[in-house]
Amino acid sequence: MLMHNPPHPGEIIRRQCLEPLGLTVTKAAQGLGVSRNTLSMLLNGRLGISPQMAIRLSKGFGGSPESWLQQQMQYDLWQAQQNDEAIKVQRFVTC
Repeated sequence: MLMHNPPHPGEIIRRQCLEPLGLTVTKAAQGLGVSRNTLSMLLNGRLGISPQMAIRLSKGFGGSPESWLQQQMQYDLWQAQQNDEAIKVQRFVTC
């Protein structure tokens, strides 16, 4: 089921992972093996969760890689649906 206006996964990472552990962006980025800039972009909603990042998040904070990717998919799909009237498609009928 698609969540109504789901938060960007970066917000969830900040609120549920970094803040409870008292982690700075720098420390979390080091622990995840990514640059501070990459993690900062994710946390600020300017970057999405890739399959590789999903594996890193799973290993670092728990949850499955699939659950991290699911959050990203829900966010992306909801965002795309906000402009779905602009998507013009020919309807095909099966035989």
